[in-house]
Amino acid sequence: MRHFVALLALAALPAATASAQLVEEVRAGLTDHNVCVLGCDNADKEDGPNLNGELVFASPAFLEAIGSPRPYVMGSHNLGGDTNFGGAGMHWNWDFADGWSFEPGFGYVIHDGELSFPFPQGDPRNDVVSESKIFFGSRDLFRTSVSLNRDFGDRWGAQLMYEHLSHGQILGKGRNQGLDNIGVRVIYRFGE
Repeated sequence: MRHFVALLALAALPAATASAQLVEEVRAGLTDHNVCVLGCDNADKEDGPNLNGELVFASPAFLEAIGSPRPYVMGSHNLGGDTNFGGAGMHWNWDFADGWSFEPGFGYVIHDGELSFPFPQGDPRNDVVSESKIFFGSRDLFRTSVSLNRDFGDRWGAQLMYEHLSHGQILGKGRNQGLDNIGVRVIYRFGE
């Protein structure tokens, strides 16, 4: 939880100190925690909605070579007392119709969820924890996301968002149950 609070504080600093030209968007909404998208073994573990917020920044010139992604910082708090996380990354945004865009993203998060069993493997006391908690295998995880965005004028928009968290056997070894969330967020854009 200590890491999550630190990341939320970091996310608030740019909003408090940056001009509106640096912070382009604020996004906030709810996601359904731990949805099963593709054959997951942890569909009955952890649930409840997550409050999800994000600050999206203007793309710096040096990122033009990779399609001008916009950096972001984000936080997600589970209202059911399960896994919370926060982190940073980049979003690419492609308009495909008037007022509609597709947005894939990639980032890095730190979470406060379970890493391993509290007792030695094979101990029956682990069964209760195993039935209700996701085991991530690493404190830090990759965050991949994809969103469908709809504009409602110059300032407001909405998005349908999916995100997946996993260490991918790169940031950690062994247990890697991962986490999938899906939800909706409201977008507010700053302007001149």
